[in-house]
Amino acid sequence: MSEILEHASFDAIRYAQVWEDADVLTSALDIKEEGTYLSIASAGDNALALLSKNPKAVVALDLNQTQLFLLELKVAAFKTLSYSEVLEFLGVKESSKRLAYYQSLSLSPECQNYFDNNVALIKAGVNHSGKFENYFKMFRTKVMPWIHSEKTITQLLTPRDLVARQSFYQKTWNSWKWRVMFKLFFSKTFMGYKGRDKAFFNYVEGSISEVILAHTKYALTTLEPAKNPYLHYILKGNFDKHLPLYLREENFEMIKNNLHKLQWHHQSIEEYLQTHSENFDGFNLSDIFEYMSPQAYERLLQTLLERANKNARLVYWNMMVKRSRPESLAKKLSPLKKKAEKLYARDQTFFYRDFIIEEVL
Repeated sequence: MSEILEHASFDAIRYAQVWEDADVLTSALDIKEEGTYLSIASAGDNALALLSKNPKAVVALDLNQTQLFLLELKVAAFKTLSYSEVLEFLGVKESSKRLAYYQSLSLSPECQNYFDNNVALIKAGVNHSGKFENYFKMFRTKVMPWIHSEKTITQLLTPRDLVARQSFYQKTWNSWKWRVMFKLFFSKTFMGYKGRDKAFFNYVEGSISEVILAHTKYALTTLEPAKNPYLHYILKGNFDKHLPLYLREENFEMIKNNLHKLQWHHQSIEEYLQTHSENFDGFNLSDIFEYMSPQAYERLLQTLLERANKNARLVYWNMMVKRSRPESLAKKLSPLKKKAEKLYARDQTFFYRDFIIEEVL
């Protein structure tokens, strides 16, 4: 059983969206059409994104049954609705028809019961329903007005070249209010209380907010804020014309046609691998190793290696806890550091301190 189950709560929608860049993920996995992939489900976005690359199969796992209800709901929407209707239903576009769309979907009795009892989430657009999304809403509505005006936020999200972005950040954005309030809001204490479960920080040492602030500066200067869907959502409450991979129109039909290749299970990785026999060509492991002791992390790596095909890739993020292949597995698992660094340099979800790709030998 996964270690985090002993400490954290898994009885509500924690993430309504996946806050990990699917463009980076799919490039790192180097998905093959004949390949089978295992993915942490979370809100389902990146499991769906994997389908856009036409793999043989994707297995999504989560310890939180409610997250799997959310994935099932999104799958049903992709099956039944048009592209534009999916955007309306999820909350990307304004709509008064969400309840009617919901009533047209075919869901399991358990999933149906959950959303029937939480119909307000449907009416509001389920993409806005998670604890983490509400955390960002608090930042956007309660904190940002005290720091910067709507005009300044709009200026930040206006296209400009690198030199102009750096100048705007130094002269306009990087005020003392920005630095002070950012560090308070994204502290370990406040994030654990309002954003993520405090148990997710059991192995964190040092200042979370200092690290995130440095990465945020990178996202606002070196990367282009105008094209960053995650930044738009945090500061404006929704995506602009730039969308995460699974919501882009050019990927819609491929994902829709491949939905039969996706299955999901309410199990830990350890439990799933004990009860199923297939091997995998890649693993989207999100940032699950953050929540594990070094010993538990190494044990899970060993388990994954037993069920990995040759050249399979393990892909994961480090937010605050540094995890990478231990020397004891050096003969079985090879870090792809140059590729990981190149992809990390364009990662638009800027909360993470490191991005890891490791290949099975």
